[in-house]
Amino acid sequence: FGMTPTRAVLFYGPPGCGKTLLVKAIANEYRMNFIRISGPELLTMWFSESEANVRDIFGKARQVAPCVLFLDDLDSIAKSRNGSFGDGGAADRVINQILTEIDGMSAKKNVFIIGATNRPDIIDSAFLRPGRFDHLIYIPLSDEKSRLDILKITLRKSPVAKDVDMQHLSTITNGFSGADLTEICQRACKLAKRELIEKEINEGKEQQRNGQTATDSNEPEDLVPEIRRDHFEEALKFARRSVSDNNIRKYEMFTQTLQQPRDFGRQFHFSDQQTLQGTDRSGGYRENCDDDDLYN
Repeated sequence: FGMTPTRAVLFYGPPGCGKTLLVKAIANEYRMNFIRISGPELLTMWFSESEANVRDIFGKARQVAPCVLFLDDLDSIAKSRNGSFGDGGAADRVINQILTEIDGMSAKKNVFIIGATNRPDIIDSAFLRPGRFDHLIYIPLSDEKSRLDILKITLRKSPVAKDVDMQHLSTITNGFSGADLTEICQRACKLAKRELIEKEINEGKEQQRNGQTATDSNEPEDLVPEIRRDHFEEALKFARRSVSDNNIRKYEMFTQTLQQPRDFGRQFHFSDQQTLQGTDRSGGYRENCDDDDLYN
């Protein structure tokens, strides 16, 4: 339609909800190169070296275009500038350098910038202006179907007993993030490994008491151990949510604030009249400014 496409978007949401994985999936889907940089990695103690790091990252993204440049933990380097000079102005210089690079990134460069943050409320307003990170996308916690998919993908290479009900496990973990579900699966796997190791140690001690070796034993080897229901039940005893209901409400309130109408609101409509007083043929509004012209 003759307009410049969006150059950057900002993903925000609770920690552990899959923002980084989503960005990797986008780059993989469109077969684009992927560069990930965390905010604190750009900051150094040497003067002007942080700005040089920013220029190098954006320069590398242009060289390997088409590319997705992912700025993770954006809130660590893009906090609101409140006039504090405790760091010698280094943070402000990094912010200005990032904004300069984004503004200089034309559509022909084929570089798409995606930022991610857990604290969208402290991002400097200059980043959210039109032409920069003007599209904010909320990544919420997973629903029941998504949690079931996360459990299946996490355990796709693990021997899980057939009587483990994944559907029930996804239902009772309401409010858990993807990272929380992964922790449950890892803990259940550790319990199964610990049980297997203890079993092998006890069998070795038993063979030593009987004066046998591992080669002398005629007993068939056990099959591949499985992660059973009792392992998941024990793992759930230590499971906890990393995102509280209060934090979720804060994200939802921030999202509602973005959706609220501004200035004209939802009451603006074009007039049905062909010509209006004070309107030129181009459709732009023109006031009677004969008395307001300061140059005549």
